[in-house]
Order: sequence, then structure tokens, then C-alpha cells
Amino acid sequence: MTIDPESMIPIPPADVSPTVGLPPAGSRISVHVPDRHNRALTRVMEAVRADEELYALWHCQNVNAVSRLGMSDHGPVHVQIVANIALRMLRLLLAKDIVPTIVRDHGLSSDDAEVVVVLAALTHDLGMSIHRSNHEEYSLFLANQKLPALLAPAYPDSGIRAVVKSEVLHAIIAHRKDGRPLTLEAGIVRVADALDMTKGRSRIPFERGELNIHSVSAMAIDKVVLEAGEEKPIRARITVANSAGIFQLDSLLKEKLKGSGLEPYVEVLATIERETEAPLVQVFRL
Repeated sequence: MTIDPESMIPIPPADVSPTVGLPPAGSRISVHVPDRHNRALTRVMEAVRADEELYALWHCQNVNAVSRLGMSDHGPVHVQIVANIALRMLRLLLAKDIVPTIVRDHGLSSDDAEVVVVLAALTHDLGMSIHRSNHEEYSLFLANQKLPALLAPAYPDSGIRAVVKSEVLHAIIAHRKDGRPLTLEAGIVRVADALDMTKGRSRIPFERGELNIHSVSAMAIDKVVLEAGEEKPIRARITVANSAGIFQLDSLLKEKLKGSGLEPYVEVLATIERETEAPLVQVFRL
């Protein structure tokens, strides 16, 4: 994924190789988003980075996804990318005077909306640590336990903290394929999750020989760039190395965008820039 240095934090390459127990502390990913202009978000992110149990859950959800199910990355790299994408999307909308739902319905601020999308992105897959099936529901239970401590440094007022937590939980449950986002923030998280589609996310299962439409199509996506659109506030410009990547767009991104509430705000432009398509699979056997 291409990173805008002014608005996003560089993401290190994914390394989701199986490990015995948790990876050593020095080798763990320190999750960051561009928060320096948002004091509440800065305090929340400090709590996130200090939470050993949260990192352990990210590790467990990735073990289930990659090591046991042969799926794409669902660990700390994935959630950091989704958090950065979601924050970038929200800021592009704010630049066009689109009002977040937490501002409209609760009288809170756009800074609070940023906290909602980032925390929802960081916790949306916690349920994968239990099982893939119904993981969105399991994520609610785990996030409900973690959110009070993560929010407390930024929100000493228990009433405001309860509102922010409720909005985060709504965004978590609404990110599923058949979810029904009722807020702008939930729609952003849902679409941001789908936009983590570049080949790095499926590198491990692909290299292990997990040849299916999910791994092959993800390997066909070279780059995703988020920028201000010409006709809509957000343009997702996607570079595709092989037509197999169309599955990621038509079957995954399209389904997440549909019903997200962001349809009026997001345009998607996909191009194949190579003169010839890159071969991804030489032989496929059933």
C-alpha cells in the first residue's frame, strides 16, 4: 500500500510466520497512526501500545487466520493498516465538510470521531482469536472488555466514555459482509477493512501453496492509494498486476462498499499498468 507521508504512518512489511508463543517484545510491531493534532487520539494510542493483552489477542487472531486456516493476515499489521486507511478516509471527508455521526447525534467532536474509527479498526477482528465463524460477535465481547481501559486516559467522564465505546462497538459489528452501518464512522471502518487488499496481506498463505481465489486475487493487487477525488471526496486508486485482482474489487470491496453509507463519497479507479499481465499461477490442480 502506498502511504501519504502527510497523513498516514508507514506500515512495515507483514511477517506472520508461525512462532512459538508471543514474538519477543523487541520484534513486535508498535502500532501508530498520525495523531499529533488530536490529543484524545494520542492518549488512546499510548494506552493501545502499552496493552500487552491486546497485542496477545492480535497475535492469537493471526495464528487462527494464517497458521490454522491459511487465510490472509489478520494480525497487528492488518489492524494498523485498516486504522490508517480509516483515519485517512475520515479526514478526507472532514475536508469536504462531511459531518461525522457522533458529532451530529451526540454533540461530540471530529476528534472523537477519529478515536471511534481508529479503535474500531484496531479491535474489529479480535474475535478471530476465538474462531473465524461469527468472529464479529466475539469481537464485541472482547472489545467491550478492553475499551474502558483504552478510553479512560482520554475520557475521564464516564458518560462520554460510554458514548464513544458504544460507537466503537457498533462499527465493529457493522464491518461484517451483511452488516448494516448506521453511522458514517462504521461505514468507514467497513470499507477500510476491504481496502487492505494488497499482495503483502496474502504473501504467507500464497507462498505456502494456498492457491485459492482469495490468495491469488490479493497477490494481483500491487498498490492502493487514497486521495481526494474529482467527483467524490475520496478516490481509491488501485493498481492491479493481473486481472485476477478484479475479484478483490468486484466480490469483496464492492460488497463492503454497498450498504456502507459511503457510496456517495467514494469512487474506485482500478488500472492495470503493465503491458502484459503478471503470471501468478503456472499450474493449478484439483
